Amino acid sequence: MRDLTFYRFRSEWILGRSRKTVFEVLRDLEGYVAWWPEIREVHKIGEGRFDVTARALLPYELRMVLSQSVLDEDTGVIEADLSGHLNGFSRWTLTELSGATVAVFEEEVTTAKRLLNLLAPIARPAFRYNHTLMMRHGQAGLRDLLRI
Repeated sequence: MRDLTFYRFRSEWILGRSRKTVFEVLRDLEGYVAWWPEIREVHKIGEGRFDVTARALLPYELRMVLSQSVLDEDTGVIEADLSGHLNGFSRWTLTELSGATVAVFEEEVTTAKRLLNLLAPIARPAFRYNHTLMMRHGQAGLRDLLRI
């Protein structure tokens, strides 16, 4: 069943702000609730560790602990290990391009929420689309925050 519970996502956002500005916003996990509608709650639970609740269009919540593993402003990499309903990692890689920033989001996770695993054989395309919508809303929210 691992194949049905494993997901790999990649999104690319072009943002008309400096890499430093975008890095500062993306490193602040507690601030995500202000601009990313699907990020419902973020609570710091330790140094570099956050309890995060997300809910997109489909009627289920995902709860996970994000443990920041890389915060490197010089390379523009922000990475976190995920555990809970999703297990794996997520990573932002930021590069500057002609005064704008290309923000690449990559995530590789295995679902551990029973409902998702049971429905995966028939609902996997809907789960992927749910993630796509979440990323679109995140990009729009970040653009609004940065006033692009």
